[in-house]
Amino acid sequence: MPAESSSPPSYDELVAHNAELTARLEQALALVADLEARLKLSSSNSSKPPSSDGLAKPAAKSLRGRSGRGPGRPKGQDGVTLQRVADPDVVIRHRPVVCAGCGDSLAAAVEIETTWRQVIDLPEPKPRVTEHQLVTLACVCGHHSTATAPPEASAPVAYGPRLAGIGVYLLHGQFLSVSRTAAAIKDLFGVPVAAGTVAGWVKRTALGVIDKVLPVIAGRIAAAPVAHFDETGMRTAGRLGLPRVFRTLSLRVDHAASVLSRK
Repeated sequence: MPAESSSPPSYDELVAHNAELTARLEQALALVADLEARLKLSSSNSSKPPSSDGLAKPAAKSLRGRSGRGPGRPKGQDGVTLQRVADPDVVIRHRPVVCAGCGDSLAAAVEIETTWRQVIDLPEPKPRVTEHQLVTLACVCGHHSTATAPPEASAPVAYGPRLAGIGVYLLHGQFLSVSRTAAAIKDLFGVPVAAGTVAGWVKRTALGVIDKVLPVIAGRIAAAPVAHFDETGMRTAGRLGLPRVFRTLSLRVDHAASVLSRK
């Protein structure tokens, strides 16, 4: 406004002053809106890094929708209830030393009751090394005879069949990768295993299944009173093949054959 004078401001002066105040108010409101917008910025709605969120970091929002199921075990899923073992492997008796009431010694106290708690756990996983010593004997005829090593002792130092079975189970039963299977065996049992060794276990197991297990299953399917046989065409590696299925209610064999094979 113009400097104070004895005469009141004119209408034009009041209009000009009001326009000036309105413009300044609009600038102030725009500044306030800009500051409020900056306060609402976070790493989730701007290019700011997460470290700048501080204590105002927004809570994580789950992308999972409602399943419609209630809490607890899903309907139809089998439950497991632990049962007391009649003959536990280890029994540890815990006796109170002093009275919880007066503090006197209970060394000569009469036992009136025993309650029990059972803990089901695994023993410490420790590898067991079995050394097979192959003795060589000299016959009076001059010939030297050496004992035959068992199948699992195929090298001076070899992995046993139980360890190999665990490796195959982790790989194909629990769908771990080859490298993770090797790492799991080392972490659980303290036995270093190479990824190539795990692959070798799988190949050896597969050959054993082909030689010993498949003939038994095929024979039982062939001897079953009712069996199902089916085949369909499918291209594999650019060639036409015939995946075949032979099965009963409890047995099944899948076989991939060439389109020219009729065996």
